[in-house]
Amino acid sequence: MAMAARTLALAFPLPLCAVSSPRRATPLALPRRGAARPLASLAQCPARGHSPSPRRAAGRALAPCAAMRGSGRGGGGGGEEFASDDGGGARALLRATLWGAEAAYILWLFLLPYAPGDPVWGISQATISDLIGLSLNFFLILPLLNSAFLIPYMAIRLNDPDKDKSPPQTSKLGSVMVRGAPIVGLTGGLVCILSIAWALFGRADASFGGIAERWRYVQSYVFSERLAYAFLWDILLYSIFQPWLIADNIQNVKASATEFVNSVRFLPVIGLVAYLFCLEDRDD
Repeated sequence: MAMAARTLALAFPLPLCAVSSPRRATPLALPRRGAARPLASLAQCPARGHSPSPRRAAGRALAPCAAMRGSGRGGGGGGEEFASDDGGGARALLRATLWGAEAAYILWLFLLPYAPGDPVWGISQATISDLIGLSLNFFLILPLLNSAFLIPYMAIRLNDPDKDKSPPQTSKLGSVMVRGAPIVGLTGGLVCILSIAWALFGRADASFGGIAERWRYVQSYVFSERLAYAFLWDILLYSIFQPWLIADNIQNVKASATEFVNSVRFLPVIGLVAYLFCLEDRDD
């Protein structure tokens, strides 16, 4: 009997986990069938009154109680529960900032009467005529509507992608637009140069004055008309959005021009023209 008890004690040593009561720490060498059994578990410290049979516990490694107590709340799978969210918090904050900017843009330039010129609810017929005329001058783009749509677009781009949805294939229209991007870029660059030259020297024989007089007129016009004032905000916002958009789509640029486009993307006109001219047509 003593020999059997010693054999049992060697086969099932005391566990590393502390027992709940000194009374339960009965030596395993007792020659009784109801003696305390080793509390071995791979996952957790056993509760009182729950202990596996010696046959199931044989050959298993004994884990300390502290192994699970330090693995995080909720008894989950260790430290994986507190893994990084891969920038999700920063994206959510940036998305909220953009929607806040959209609300401020609408309030300040559309509704409130504090900016120069008339708000939308008090717009005059003369302002409507100017709106149509400026639209013809700006490639049929209505002033006051540029950043009103561009800001929400930048915010929607930050939404979490649908992992269950496969990416859409490039449509024929999209492929044609990419192939024609160099033409659009060069045309826009030429129009920009022509516009600057026209602003400085156009109609020199019509008593429009020199560069200093024209500059003073621009200042008085911008700070008296809501449409021109809004265009200043559009230029400022697009100067921020253009480098952002180009950086997010730099993989679509030809490999030989990637470094150049990445370096000039902060220059409003040059960066946009370079990006459009260097786009690579990808049918995949």
